[in-house]
Amino acid sequence: MKKSWFLAIGMLLMTALISACGNNAEAGTSSAAGGGSPQSSESKELTVFTALEDDQINEYLKSFKQQFPDVKLNIVRDSTGIITAKLLAEKDNPVADVVWGVAATSLLVLDQNGMLEPYSPEGIDRIQAEFKDSNEPAHWVGIDAWETAFVVNTVELEKKGLAIPQTYEDLTKPEYKGLITMPNPASSGTGFLTVSGLQQLMGAEKAWAYLDKLHDNIGIYTHSGSKPAKMAGTGEYPIGISFGYRGITEKESGSPVEVVFPAEGSGWDVEANALIEKDGIKQAAKDFLDWAITDEAMTEYAKNYPIVAVKGQSGDIPAGYTKNPIDQLIEYDLQEAAKQRDSVLEEWTKRYDGKSEPKS
Repeated sequence: MKKSWFLAIGMLLMTALISACGNNAEAGTSSAAGGGSPQSSESKELTVFTALEDDQINEYLKSFKQQFPDVKLNIVRDSTGIITAKLLAEKDNPVADVVWGVAATSLLVLDQNGMLEPYSPEGIDRIQAEFKDSNEPAHWVGIDAWETAFVVNTVELEKKGLAIPQTYEDLTKPEYKGLITMPNPASSGTGFLTVSGLQQLMGAEKAWAYLDKLHDNIGIYTHSGSKPAKMAGTGEYPIGISFGYRGITEKESGSPVEVVFPAEGSGWDVEANALIEKDGIKQAAKDFLDWAITDEAMTEYAKNYPIVAVKGQSGDIPAGYTKNPIDQLIEYDLQEAAKQRDSVLEEWTKRYDGKSEPKS
């Protein structure tokens, strides 16, 4: 009887010892695989929602894929307004793990709805104050800024004997009737920063009066911030209200366009990242956000945008931008823009949506 009892005890101890050794070995393997960061056996698959330009994403991701070759990325890309609406619709059952390069004003709306998980990525101390949330931990972190610009087909305007517009006010001149396109602010971040920027630049009453006059000259409102630049490039609509980067790439591709930054100043926003609040937040999602503000990533952002979130990281200003791009930006309160977003979009849609292109 005693022998049986001691034998049973021995077997239990041996089982526990083997189990403990196995767990320690597994933990050690996970730590090594994560480059020193503790990892579990959780999925290495991430869903990333982004409004970054299609032609930027693959270049940006090269260094991430080198550092984290075992992480599978599902990239969901669309215009800012559509990404924002999708995230809000999925609030109770989120699909995204992280958002990357989405307008800070949109992330502030998500934050107001309790949808962001606070997280300060490694290296956040390098990010300039105006490019990140003031909370600790941060709810969102920016990577760069983009701004309103006019993209103008010089050949088409010359045919019509028209001058290149230099100001917002120029765009309301009767000779430009039907020649202008701009993004719908309900679907496009560029459209929203332009309309919201005018609200803060002029004051609401004057801005709506201005937009009424501009509306008379608009041929169509597009759902993409890039499309007005492309339409200007083909001459379909010779004047596109778009953003600097897209106008410059259109010119570099051979289109006969000039990129004009309005003399009154440009509306702007910050492309920013955040962690989505959900059950089972993955370490890989935090790794992605850490990577997204590294020097390697910032170097890539700076190839396209003259204003990036790490001071001194911009390097040479990309060709086609003004010499002092920060001076081009209007005084703009991101928090105020986010608070007014719903009311601005509701009023804009009521007034002007009849000229919007059909939704695909």
